[in-house]
Amino acid sequence: MSQITVRSVVYQIDGQPYEGRLAFDAAHKGARPGLLMAPNWMGVSAGAEKIAEAVAAKGYVVLVADLYGQSVRPSDADQAGAAMMPLKDDRALLRKRMQAAFSALQSQTEAAVDLSRLATFGFCFGGCCALELARSGAPVKAAASFHGTLDTPDPADAQNIKGSVLVLHGAADPMVAKEQLPAFEAEMNAAGVDWQLVSYGGVVHSFTDPQANVPGKMMYDAKTSARAFATFHYLLDEVFQG
Repeated sequence: MSQITVRSVVYQIDGQPYEGRLAFDAAHKGARPGLLMAPNWMGVSAGAEKIAEAVAAKGYVVLVADLYGQSVRPSDADQAGAAMMPLKDDRALLRKRMQAAFSALQSQTEAAVDLSRLATFGFCFGGCCALELARSGAPVKAAASFHGTLDTPDPADAQNIKGSVLVLHGAADPMVAKEQLPAFEAEMNAAGVDWQLVSYGGVVHSFTDPQANVPGKMMYDAKTSARAFATFHYLLDEVFQG
């Protein structure tokens, strides 16, 4: 029987403290695949922890990345936007934060991680972060974006991607510019990446977030969320087999 435990993982970036949250099955003694989760723009939150716990229950060690710093915990959209935009506008800084969290996942001692089986995934802004970590050349076997933006300053960086890429997209999402989809496809194809883009008809932004309730813009969709997570877990099973 699984016993999902959540622990804080504190690490440093340029001398400043960052605090992620690690979810794992404490009853399991052997090493398990490690997943770095990039949360939505609200950062490390109760909602992010809940997702991490659910994914960890499938047999993974999951670290929720702290992208803003230990003292930054947005409580509303204005605060979230103020914390997020400097990273959206500076992808080198965003990648640095993700790479530090990825290293923290690999080096933490709370739960044993199989370092040959690593992946990343994220939601909204976190989806962008997961893709950027893959583009940076991190040794991840999969990178998955749930309703995230797809643009990147230098599409040639896709040549650095070492694993499979999965994009789970709401076809009616007004937060992801339509031109990003063909640009993403061209980027992935040019680099020879193993990629999938699943587009859910009539679905808008934040479809996995039970708190999302802005009609026509950001809305939770239970059926689509279940479909998306099933597709995500299918990919993990595939890339981690053996």
